[in-house]
Amino acid sequence: NRGYKLLTGGTDNHLMLLDLRGTGITGKDAETNLDKVRITVNKNSIPFDTESPTITSGVRIGTPAVTTRGFKEDDFVKVAKIISKSLKNIDNEEIQETLKKEVLELTKNC
Repeated sequence: NRGYKLLTGGTDNHLMLLDLRGTGITGKDAETNLDKVRITVNKNSIPFDTESPTITSGVRIGTPAVTTRGFKEDDFVKVAKIISKSLKNIDNEEIQETLKKEVLELTKNC
């Protein structure tokens, strides 16, 4: 719903593969940027990827770490919003800092 394509066909299991083609962001960029706001994802090649395996055009997002923390559906919506906003504002340090604070607030009781 935020303009990104899930190659895994949805959220039927604990892994999602996000296709970043057409966004101007590589998997490596997304992994590095999201790490700065304290969200861990892994760059990941996608089918027919034109980027090298060290760069990639996608990221893999897993849910076990957050379900273990007790996150519920509403929390996952918050995480998705933070990921989307972070990637859409990848060069805006002020927004990134605000998002980092949101993540820390979201996880402080876990």
